[in-house]
Amino acid sequence: MRGVIEQSVVERCEDVDKEKKKRRRPRRAKQNASASAMCSSANEMPLEATECLENGGINYDTTSMSYSASKQRGSETNPLDNHGLHKASDVAFTSLPTMRLNEQTLNTEVESINNQHIFPSDPSRRKFSKSCPVPIDYQQSIQSVTNQNIPSPYQDEDCTPRRCFTPHWSIEAVSEALEKGNVFRASFRVNAHNRIEAYCTIEGVKTDVLISGVASQNRAVEGDIVAVKVDPISLWSKMKGSTGFSNNTGLTEDRNLLPDVTFVGDSWKGKNKVDVGFDFDHERNHFLLHEKGSPYEDNASSRENVSREPMGHYRVNGHHPPVSGPSHFSNMDSLEEICAAIDSFPSKRPTGSVVAVIEKSLRRVAVIGFLSIRQWLSSCGLHRKGTKMNRHYLSPSDGEYIQLTPTDPKLPKMVVPVRGLPNCIKKRLDNGDASMEMELVAAQIIDWGEESSLPLAQVMHIFGRGGEIEPRIAAILFENAILPSEFSPESLSCLPPVSWKVPQEEFERRRDLRNLCIFTIDPSTATDLDDALSVEKLFDGNYRVGVHIADVSYFVLPDGFLDSEAQSRSTSIYLLQRKLPMLPPLLSENLGSLIPGVDRLAFSIFWDINVAGDVVDRWIGRTVINSCCKLSYEHAQGIIDGIFDSEDSKILGNDCPQLHGHFKLPDVIRSVKDLHAISKTLRTNRFNNGALLLDGVEVILLFDENGIPYDSSFSVQKDSNFLVEEFMLLANRTAAEVTSKAFPDNALLRRHPEPNLRKLREFEAFCSKHGLELDTSSSGRFHHSLEQIRVKLKNDTVLFNILLSYASRPMQLATYFCTSDLKENKNGWSHYALAVPLYTHFTSPLRRYPDVIVHRILAAAIEAEELYIKQVAKMRKVKNWEEVRCFTGIHFDKNAAESVEGRKSLSVAASKHQLPCTEVLVNVAAYCNERKLASRHAKDGCERLYMWVLLKKKEILLSEARVLGLGPRFMTIYIHKLAIERRIYYDEVEGLTTEWLDATSTLVVNLSINKCSYWRGNQGKYRRVEDVAWVIPPCLKQEADAFEGTVDKWGATSVGRDNVASMGPSCTTESGVSDANEIEPSFFPLTVRTLSTIPVVLHAVGGDDGPLDIGARLYMSSYYG
Repeated sequence: MRGVIEQSVVERCEDVDKEKKKRRRPRRAKQNASASAMCSSANEMPLEATECLENGGINYDTTSMSYSASKQRGSETNPLDNHGLHKASDVAFTSLPTMRLNEQTLNTEVESINNQHIFPSDPSRRKFSKSCPVPIDYQQSIQSVTNQNIPSPYQDEDCTPRRCFTPHWSIEAVSEALEKGNVFRASFRVNAHNRIEAYCTIEGVKTDVLISGVASQNRAVEGDIVAVKVDPISLWSKMKGSTGFSNNTGLTEDRNLLPDVTFVGDSWKGKNKVDVGFDFDHERNHFLLHEKGSPYEDNASSRENVSREPMGHYRVNGHHPPVSGPSHFSNMDSLEEICAAIDSFPSKRPTGSVVAVIEKSLRRVAVIGFLSIRQWLSSCGLHRKGTKMNRHYLSPSDGEYIQLTPTDPKLPKMVVPVRGLPNCIKKRLDNGDASMEMELVAAQIIDWGEESSLPLAQVMHIFGRGGEIEPRIAAILFENAILPSEFSPESLSCLPPVSWKVPQEEFERRRDLRNLCIFTIDPSTATDLDDALSVEKLFDGNYRVGVHIADVSYFVLPDGFLDSEAQSRSTSIYLLQRKLPMLPPLLSENLGSLIPGVDRLAFSIFWDINVAGDVVDRWIGRTVINSCCKLSYEHAQGIIDGIFDSEDSKILGNDCPQLHGHFKLPDVIRSVKDLHAISKTLRTNRFNNGALLLDGVEVILLFDENGIPYDSSFSVQKDSNFLVEEFMLLANRTAAEVTSKAFPDNALLRRHPEPNLRKLREFEAFCSKHGLELDTSSSGRFHHSLEQIRVKLKNDTVLFNILLSYASRPMQLATYFCTSDLKENKNGWSHYALAVPLYTHFTSPLRRYPDVIVHRILAAAIEAEELYIKQVAKMRKVKNWEEVRCFTGIHFDKNAAESVEGRKSLSVAASKHQLPCTEVLVNVAAYCNERKLASRHAKDGCERLYMWVLLKKKEILLSEARVLGLGPRFMTIYIHKLAIERRIYYDEVEGLTTEWLDATSTLVVNLSINKCSYWRGNQGKYRRVEDVAWVIPPCLKQEADAFEGTVDKWGATSVGRDNVASMGPSCTTESGVSDANEIEPSFFPLTVRTLSTIPVVLHAVGGDDGPLDIGARLYMSSYYG
């Protein structure tokens, strides 16, 4: 469906607007004299819309727009694969149409929209939002839009539609060009700071391709998979930070910025125990408010020699990027040529343009934003006034549109047909309710034709006020296609009753471990206990350590309703004040959880470990256990530190762990101490073998009894965390080894590729510039170098934590994969940070679906081993073969696996346990990767929300900040108290002067006494000093210091000319952050260099009137303020 949007600008009545138009006319005449003479206001609209799209700073009235559509050939969707099973990509998005290149149909879109008031990935099709109780007839609303026969505003006098974009190539042309290497398949990512810049990652090319300007982006949206045509090398842009003359230095920023990509690392999964610092699948810094641009690779925030042209076209290094048809090919006709050019010209970045959208991003159907209601109401008033004089104007009922501004800066502004709005919104519009502008709405892009400068969107429902917590959380979940916590009746029917107990036949099939001292170590508030530990000292001096994992696969059977829902959710999601479980609470918190004092089914792995930390033997099997107690991390740490022993149990009272069975507290204490000693040896060996740890302090929010944040603090991993972590890592490695050898084509593993080499070199260069030696030739040497830097910076922990975070940024994401996918590249199976060849997830089946799959594969390997042993023992008439472990033991018997009996045993076991075929497992791995990333985005979004709520409640926060990046327009700062990065823009500020000393990379900021600055650009872009700096007279600061006795834990006092509460963190000397009372304002002139420490003021931005953000200003003092 292709849409044509008619946009016309009504002349404003205000004198100010008339003056602005007078000033604009000469510029337009110079740009295009002939066009100026003949253009109507409608013909000028593409430029206005483009400008608004690009910088969001230009106001225009959208009064009457019309939309027409033509059907294209359709595409059919089939939710089942060839094997009759749901593909992973179909499970969570069953209500969404399959999106292929140029194959959308009107009927498919209407069906999708009809289903969108149901939560996108909800199998039971329950209603998600109750904010709009009036039923929405999307079929009628879409038809009312598409049936209008309204001429396009982008038409010349001969009625020929005027295009804003180059047509996308056909499927056949793209396929042919991809095969020849003339265009490349790439992921499309937009710079959050500057939407006209986007980057594309091409597999096999180490440097991302810059897609500059809306014309070159050609209607691609964040997350799309696109076909990219790479420009000739003469059009490539200058790489950020490269030396040489630039004719656009005003657009080049952050010249001394640290390598500007995303933090990676693991996140808090609710248990803080597995893969911390090793998995690199989540951002380490959870409070970064999309200030780093692209979330995976290069930050496009530094403008790389990009200049503007009229009509939304842009230049790269002074040249127009070519956007041509498939018959026109540039010199970059192969992957080898591009890579060779990058190696030959390392200071240049490849540029290109989008020629087609191959796969449409799910972001298109999950847009969150605000409607510009006041603008629309004002336009309607002018419109009705103008219809008396111009009969060509359309009435509001015929073709009115409202602008929608997404909360995600990576998405373009959109237009929404009024006729297609839900009835509850229409009624409020009829009543002139301008408060509707403060409501968050959910929308989806339904069309973006080449004749339209902005995409056409359809509003699906309302969440509520943008400044309230619950609507924001609902929007976060919707945006990431995350299911609400309710489970379908069909999935709940798969569960046993609450009174369920371990059946007698399971005792006969499994090893009974109820007489073994087994216990759990978890956060004190944890309810999903999926792992337990045990240890025994053997007669030969070795220790037998056991890891016992909840046997979830016993309850979650393949292809059942519960299995489908678990696969759809893929992972439990922890959102600070709530949890969205992967499995129903009856299973995850009761029947499947390893609750102390009750019999539970488990998967157990035992290792015999000698004093050197070497595993000399192992056993794997299904068991029945009975945990004797639940220890918290604090309990375990107290035992390790020697401050908690059996004699202290009476003193501890209620805090003492409750024991079950015949084991006593001394038994548990002895086991914890033995496990701690063994874990230290394992940890030392692991780092000696090349493991890398990038684990810094984590900021956590503190909540009051009402669930409102009131403070933040730091969380640091301790020995009790490391104790559990070591044995969980060992269990995951063991499961990976067994499953990949038993089923080499159908194992589900987890890989972590080597870091991005270019970004690693940038980080090395930065450290070298500041006198810090860094060796990144291997993961082990990288770790050793960081430990040396830690010692060197022992008096500057803030700087070390910053470096540690930035050291994580070159790391790539760890991902699940099916072994058959990388059968020809087994070196690609390895895990870089762990420095191990094989790794998977096995230890958290209550909250991760891949672990359930691994359990099934491991169960099949155990079953195959038993079948093989019975067959061989029967054939050879050999007794005592029960102890032979050919598939699960420490030495894998390859000959046995490849024998006729072995292959038959493995095949029978795989069929019995319904292991997924290769194709299905590939889809499952891809979908779990997608859901894991979505859960990270949801968690980060929720943390940003609560951080915003904290600052909104406290009004402002005084804090120290370190300058990470510096340039002539803005600086990037790091606030350690909140572990966030912000930007402070100081260009084009009335009453403020800045001097950039390029030779020394120094910035000097000063007040202008006459407050009259002459800057380039539009005078309307001037900002006030108050937007950049909070300036207070010294006398008020002295009064605040003298006003003692009223400072709360945040240091709230009445200071400042606006009587605004100022905040500073309470005493946090251990973290290197000054107390609020110790933070002094700086004085003008302010001289700033990279890594300088400066005082800043933080405050909440947005809410009811826009996207959530945290603003930062300089904290200054001056008699002239």
